[in-house]
Amino acid sequence: MISAEPVSDLRDLDAAFTIRETVFVHEQGVPADAEYDVHDRTDARHYLARATDGTPCGAARWRTTENGVKLERFAVLPEFRNQAVGSVLLKRVLEDVQHEHPEAIVYLNAQLRAIPFYERHGFSKVGDQFTECDIEHFKMVWNRPEHQ
Repeated sequence: MISAEPVSDLRDLDAAFTIRETVFVHEQGVPADAEYDVHDRTDARHYLARATDGTPCGAARWRTTENGVKLERFAVLPEFRNQAVGSVLLKRVLEDVQHEHPEAIVYLNAQLRAIPFYERHGFSKVGDQFTECDIEHFKMVWNRPEHQ
């Protein structure tokens, strides 16, 4: 069973960074200095997803901003895609955000190809398309479930 947990030690943080580097820097061509920022070592909360056998396979982070809670750096290694890793990771992050910031606006900047994924999980596009690191994005906001 796939699991996703907050990062609790440096080995897990290193695994999350390695996943992000594989996906964003090597696969998508994002410059390393744009991928890593001051938030990585200060205020971001990092998560690591593991496959059934314990292999690290996905990563994400979130942080509070002046606009609410921003979800960022969701990445799943290519060999683990379409196996619900992203869904498990996103659901765990949203559970924690909902618990810690029940009234905050929750948002993210989604790459175009990820928009259907986020829409399936209750996010809606807001505003105009924009480019970030030569990749087209839309801002998306989470529509919190009514029963929570």
